[in-house]
Amino acid sequence: MNFGNTSDQELMLQSVRSLLDDVCSMNYATKCDNDRTPPREAFNAMAQNGWLGLIAPESFGGSGGSPTDLALVLEETGHHFEELGLWLFRSFTYGCYAILQHGTEEQKQRIVPGAANGKLSFAFALSEPDSGSDAASLRTRAVIDGDYFIVNGRKQWTSGMDIADYVLVALRTNDLGKKQLGISTLMIDTKLPGIEVRKIATLGQHAIGTTEVTFTDVRVPRTALLGQLDHGWAVCEDTLRYERLCLSAVRIGAARQAFEYALDYAKTRQQFGKPIGSFQVTQHKFADMKVMLDTSFTMVRRYAWLMENGKAERADTAVIKYYIAESYKTISDMCLQILGGYGYSMEYPMQRFFRDSRLATIGGGTSEIQKNIIASTLGL
Repeated sequence: MNFGNTSDQELMLQSVRSLLDDVCSMNYATKCDNDRTPPREAFNAMAQNGWLGLIAPESFGGSGGSPTDLALVLEETGHHFEELGLWLFRSFTYGCYAILQHGTEEQKQRIVPGAANGKLSFAFALSEPDSGSDAASLRTRAVIDGDYFIVNGRKQWTSGMDIADYVLVALRTNDLGKKQLGISTLMIDTKLPGIEVRKIATLGQHAIGTTEVTFTDVRVPRTALLGQLDHGWAVCEDTLRYERLCLSAVRIGAARQAFEYALDYAKTRQQFGKPIGSFQVTQHKFADMKVMLDTSFTMVRRYAWLMENGKAERADTAVIKYYIAESYKTISDMCLQILGGYGYSMEYPMQRFFRDSRLATIGGGTSEIQKNIIASTLGL
C-alpha cells in the first residue's frame, strides 16, 4: 500500500477542490440546508466537469477511476457539503457500480452513460417499516405477470427518492425458507404509475433527506431485473460493500470541515484574556479528534486498496462503517462543545454537522449491527 497520492491524483484533487470552492461554499451549503433544497447547482457543476463519470469505463463516457480515486473525490466533496457527497455517491454506487457489476449489457448501455454524465439520479430502497436492521425480512413483493413484475409494498428511509430517476429496490419474489433467498433486485423507473413518495421530516440531512415509498400494483418490465431472480441478496451485499467506501469517505470530509471550523474558532475566541485553544482541556479535545481523523483516513485508504484487489471481506465493511460513523458523530459533538452557545445556535453552521452526523451511526446499518458482524467474524 502507498498512502501518497500520484501526480494525477494531486491534479484531480486540485481540480475538484477549485471547482467546489466556486460552486459549494459553506454559505451555499447552509442555504440548501435552511431552504431544504438539494444542492442542484453544485451537482450539475460536478456533472458538467465530468466528475460523475469518475468510475465509469471510457466506453460509457467515464474515466475509469479507481476506488482510491473515488474516495479522494468524495472526501473533498464531503468536506464542502456532506449532502452533495451523498447525492454523488448514489450515482456512483447504484447507477454505475451496481449496473456494471450485475447488469445486462442492455442495462449498462441504457443507464450507465446517464449516471456518468449526471443526467440520471438514483436511490436505493431496502429498509421497510418493519425491517430495518433485519433487512432481509423485507415484505415488499414482486409477482411475475408475463413480461412484467407487479410490485406492491412499502419502503422506508429511501433517501433521495424524490429527486431520483431510478431506484434500486430489494423485494421478495419467492419464499424459499431462508429469508436471504427469494429476494430479487429491480432497477425501477421512478416515474412509473403506482409509485407514491412521501418526504419524512428528519433531524438532519435537510437538503435532500429521506422518504417513504409506496408501490401499488406497479408494472415493472422484467428487463429491470438486476442480477439473478431470487438471488438479489448477493447484489445488495455487494452494493453495500461499495457503499461503505463512499459513505466513509464523505463522512471523513464532513468531519474534517467541522474540525477545521472549530479549530479556527478556538484560535480566535478569547476568554479569560487568551484564546480558548490555549487551554489544555481544549487542546486535548483537538488531539483526540486529530487521532480519529488520521485513523479514519488510513482506514479508508486501506479499504479502497482492499476493494481494488478484491480482498474486502465482511468484517472489513463492518469495521470501517462502525469506526468512521462513530468518529464523525463524536467529532461533531466535541466541536459543538468547543463553540459552546454558538455551536448550539442555528445561526452558526456547527449545529448542521451535529444534526447530520447523528444519522451516521443509524443509517446504512447501525453501529450495534456492525459490532455484531465484527464479533461473528471472530467466531463468537
